[in-house]
Amino acid sequence: MENNGYTQPEASRKGLWKLIDRMEGDKVIWIIVLLLMLISVLAIFSSTPLLSDDSRIEIMKNHGLVAIFGLGVIIGLYNIKKIGIFRFFSQMGFFLTLVLLLILDFHMNLGFIKAQHINGAWRTLSLLGFQIHVFEVAKVAMVMYLAWALHAHKQDLKAMKAGEESPTFGLANWLSTSKHLAFLKKPFWKRCFYIYGPALLTCALIAPGSNSSALFMAIILFGVIFIGGAPWEELLLAVAVMLVMAGSLYGIHKASDGKFMPRIETFISRVNSNYDTSVLEGLKPGTREFYAALDDIRQPYGAKLAIHEGGLFGKGSGNSTQKYSVTHIYSDYMFSFLIEEYGLFGGLLIIILYISLIARSTMISRLCGNEFARIAVGGLAFLITGQAFMHMLVNTWRLSTGQTLPLLSDGASAFLVSCVAFGTILAISRMAKKKTQTLEETVKYQSDDIQARMEILEQIDDANL
Repeated sequence: MENNGYTQPEASRKGLWKLIDRMEGDKVIWIIVLLLMLISVLAIFSSTPLLSDDSRIEIMKNHGLVAIFGLGVIIGLYNIKKIGIFRFFSQMGFFLTLVLLLILDFHMNLGFIKAQHINGAWRTLSLLGFQIHVFEVAKVAMVMYLAWALHAHKQDLKAMKAGEESPTFGLANWLSTSKHLAFLKKPFWKRCFYIYGPALLTCALIAPGSNSSALFMAIILFGVIFIGGAPWEELLLAVAVMLVMAGSLYGIHKASDGKFMPRIETFISRVNSNYDTSVLEGLKPGTREFYAALDDIRQPYGAKLAIHEGGLFGKGSGNSTQKYSVTHIYSDYMFSFLIEEYGLFGGLLIIILYISLIARSTMISRLCGNEFARIAVGGLAFLITGQAFMHMLVNTWRLSTGQTLPLLSDGASAFLVSCVAFGTILAISRMAKKKTQTLEETVKYQSDDIQARMEILEQIDDANL
């Protein structure tokens, strides 16, 4: 069958290429998103053999619906054309994080939303029956909030130097009219009020549910603040304050004989644990002590064994054996599972996808004339890649803590939050591309009028980036 001089397969390929070519935004990131989603669907189906056929069909149905909905979230965010919309909602990120963490830490039950105690820890909320992993939401919400705060601080400084009324930080400026709070007029105290304080408070509120998540959050948030250009000496001071806070919590924990902040003991025991079969030596098989020690090493040891057995090329799809002994291998130990089935080359493909994300995001951030967009892209890419490599580190080293692999591990709320992050990056990449194209046209048609070029570039920045 002919179609404009092409056979049907050739016409289909041409149509597909035209569709891809018409996609705006960064095409490499689009490819990364779609590949991760496809790998996720295949891996989750292959890693659930212990479930009944009906249960496997149900989990695949649920994950498929989450993936489709997540793709819809990405497309919806991608089609937002004004950076001001992202800025507006980002300034609410800390308020959202604070409310969710307070409900969680005080174990509230407000009817439509309530804290849940799962696997010995308070980490999730039930919202109208839907489980929300609060720490996952907090990561993206706080990265976007800090992008807003750092950008707003630059605007505030600019207004102060020009002797004009600041367009941002209205609360601090209003409070500074009081004689006792006049110090809030100074830039340092504004940074403490809007940037360092919220970051430290967030980490402190996460610590009761997970010390490792609090530590990871601290690394991510202070990494974003560093990207935003905060002074070195202030960053070091903030880190020192965080260490003092951690030391104080540990001291109170010891003084209370482990009754206060019991997760601290869990964190220490996991760091010091020996996940080798040598811990079973000297224990009599069949005893309670033997099975207790076996349960402690089963998952981390099984995950490392999966990597060892995967070799270069893996066992092939569906042929994993460690999925029978490692509980929930499709969440906290997804990377180990992928290497067992697809080998070192499969693991390298996953690593390359995440490295490509940070590389492309760096390129996008350089095209952003707007400080908020630049920090948001850099911060979200740092978060996704950092979490991915933390997951890989847990799978290959002696740590044992739950960090999902973004867009690959099972978990509806974590998956959707990752989609929000990717959708935001794609939306900003689309705006940056538009700005670049407009600037190129300006240079082409007004190359002899420098002032006109600068005015048009400022209008582009104000309207979009």
